[in-house]
Amino acid sequence: MKYLLILMLLNLLGVFHFSTQTSKRSKQNTEDWISLFNGKDLTGWDMKIADRPLNDNYLNTFQVEKGMIRIVYDAYENFDDKYGHLYYKKRYSHYKLRFDYRFVGEQTSGGEAWNIRNSGVMVHSQSAESNTFEQHFPVSIEVQLLGGLSNGKERNTANLCSPGTAVERFGEIDYRHCINSSSRTYDGDQWVSVEVVVMGDEYIAHLIENDTVLRYEHPQIGGAFINKNQKGKDWESMGVTNKEEWIAKEGQYLSEGYIALQAESHPIDFKNIELLNLCGCTDPKAVNYKSYFVKSETKSCVYK
Repeated sequence: MKYLLILMLLNLLGVFHFSTQTSKRSKQNTEDWISLFNGKDLTGWDMKIADRPLNDNYLNTFQVEKGMIRIVYDAYENFDDKYGHLYYKKRYSHYKLRFDYRFVGEQTSGGEAWNIRNSGVMVHSQSAESNTFEQHFPVSIEVQLLGGLSNGKERNTANLCSPGTAVERFGEIDYRHCINSSSRTYDGDQWVSVEVVVMGDEYIAHLIENDTVLRYEHPQIGGAFINKNQKGKDWESMGVTNKEEWIAKEGQYLSEGYIALQAESHPIDFKNIELLNLCGCTDPKAVNYKSYFVKSETKSCVYK
């Protein structure tokens, strides 16, 4: 009887240990997505609109309504090149970003024809405050968002555009300003789900509805803002008055930066803007260790 009780006790201890270890592993594998938008106001975000001071929400372009960030032009008589961006205040290097977007209504008067149902989300971007006063777009990697047009032609979304930047594909630098993804066309005002996987200066991937539609490597300063053949003139045409600083950095890899939502003349809504940071403690002995971290931040480790 005594031995039976001992065996039962050992078995219970084993079950408890196994349950504890399983629970620990489950916690280590659980993804801790954070919301970049509180659903109520623009706390945590900076805005910069061309020809306007930092954080001047010109004509109430950036609005919050029913858990969405809305980019609207109700008060505009003419777009007048008031390209704008809403920047999250924290820099990131290795992460997954996911969000939903939809185009609504009609384009603002004065917007360029190519900006109908056209917007974007910038990653590895310069900060809001580092933009020059007249600057139209930040130096960044743009996940270009496009909606279908009434002509019925194919129009991919989650493309790549590269204001002031370039990327590598198939082992060579690709200086094209925009590179199409393999996504299908999304017509009307439907919500579209996007995920962007950003791995520092290694690679970036665009996903639509969990399907990878574009991937490229080594995002870097490109030496030109739009067209490398214009020898710097395109920087000036986009309001970049400190072009020499960027041209001198040509070829410098972009390993981190800011995330920004674009205002490009067509109304657009964003919701469910969430981020999974892939940087953190990679020591399994730490209480804040996560198995999915790909970049180690030793200083962040917390121990009992």
